[in-house]
Amino acid sequence: MKFGPVRASEAEGAILAHGLRLPGGIAIRKGTVLAHGDISAIIAAGIDEVIVARAESDDIGENDAAYAIANALVGPGLRAEAAATGRVNLYATADGLFVADAEKVNSINRIDPGITLATLPNLLEVNSGRMVATVKIIPYAVDGAAVASAAAAAGNGVIAINAYSPRRIGVVATQLPSLKPSVMDKTIRVLKGRLAISGSSIVREIRTEHLQEAVAAGIRALIGESDIVLVFGASAICDVDDVIPTAIKAEGGKVLHFGMPVDPGNLMLLGEVDGKPVIGAPGCARSPAENGFDWILQRLIAGRKVTADEITGMGVGGLLMEIGSRPQPREGRRAAPRLSAVILAAGQSKRMGTANKMLAKLGNKPLVAHVAEAALAAHPAEVIVVTGHEADVVGAALGNKTLRLVHNADFTSGMASSLVAGIKAVDDASDGVIMLLGDMPLVSGAMIEKMANAFGASSPAPVVVAAHNGERGNPVIWPRRLLERLMKLTGDKGARDLLVELADETVMVELGEAASLDLDTPEALEKVGGTISA
Repeated sequence: MKFGPVRASEAEGAILAHGLRLPGGIAIRKGTVLAHGDISAIIAAGIDEVIVARAESDDIGENDAAYAIANALVGPGLRAEAAATGRVNLYATADGLFVADAEKVNSINRIDPGITLATLPNLLEVNSGRMVATVKIIPYAVDGAAVASAAAAAGNGVIAINAYSPRRIGVVATQLPSLKPSVMDKTIRVLKGRLAISGSSIVREIRTEHLQEAVAAGIRALIGESDIVLVFGASAICDVDDVIPTAIKAEGGKVLHFGMPVDPGNLMLLGEVDGKPVIGAPGCARSPAENGFDWILQRLIAGRKVTADEITGMGVGGLLMEIGSRPQPREGRRAAPRLSAVILAAGQSKRMGTANKMLAKLGNKPLVAHVAEAALAAHPAEVIVVTGHEADVVGAALGNKTLRLVHNADFTSGMASSLVAGIKAVDDASDGVIMLLGDMPLVSGAMIEKMANAFGASSPAPVVVAAHNGERGNPVIWPRRLLERLMKLTGDKGARDLLVELADETVMVELGEAASLDLDTPEALEKVGGTISA
């Protein structure tokens, strides 16, 4: 490709390198292939010289080049969008682990400086709909032979999605007088949140004494009906001859590896019985925060075989966070934020016709009940549901769930009045508010917890916005310092303008389609298999 300044009169057919604003409000964007009319306008504006690019005979234009490489990268679990400005983004079409071969990615990036491929980290858990890679052509055109080489290399298993398959999970939980039953109950709730994205389920939990014989019996009872067995010890594993590893060996199994260079998660044990994985979970697995246990469990659910070599290779990037319970001095950590969840369910559902969309059913359950259950599964300090239109029947649809109903008598004035009503009801001790819409049933408790983790990871706490393919959606977590500004909103616009203003204080958390799918029309409801309640 040739690049540089030329006389304007000789630039027809060339690619404009830098945008121009001409008198009379005429704007010619960079990247425009200059036509005769463009040249006339440029000369009339008194511009004698422009900087342009000209493709040579063996060059390929930026969009065609980007798409050729991206299309070669596409395999099971991936899709490529249309090319624009020399870029093609690739997205996951399944929930699972994103897999990238670093050496192959690097080899593509070394073919030509004008060809670039960027990806998410290897073996990162992703939702369907998340952007996982992008191909960008730097110049306006690039050598055709280089594109052919990159496309050939791209078709060699460079990136993929290891899609999750639902797994049957058996749980053995040991007990000691020092461990409260409530802690064990929370462990199961947190585990269910971890399993939600894959559709995996707990087939049975066995609680037993913290003794080798009892743990061995529990493993034996579960191994036939489970794909993976997890053992949560009331006391941490300290040695390969401790209770849990010796129980695995007593059942004819073997310990594949004990310990991992991931912190938190150091005391993880991986074994197998009858050829099925058995994990001795570290204590940090009781927390929803990311730790080494997640890395092992995710790989197993995705059908990957985890080896000792793989575990011992996790050290780079394995320092995830500081652990406040350590006996030696460490840097201080922020306390987990206290969040209130507010579900907006007051609207008149005008786009749904005569039906109330909150009562429409998906999987034989009202939409608003789906959202309430997701909120409760994330364990906020409180769940508040703002009602308005048909408040009594909306409240009845929520059954006996542990939440609080707040009526917005001014619901006809628009969404802002419901935001205000919900905020007024929030506990003064809350650090922030999770705002959810009552017609978005694909948002799960695990997704809300993911957003809450992002909220708690920074100081001061940011606005956390759910995203779909990089576009803002719902829910949104608002820090307390901004609630007063929300209280001043009026009408039916919600907080969209405020979010634009606060872009520098916002963190986007990719949730896939769940962040954008609101079922507010009969057509949208029918598309996902929902029905209008009689």
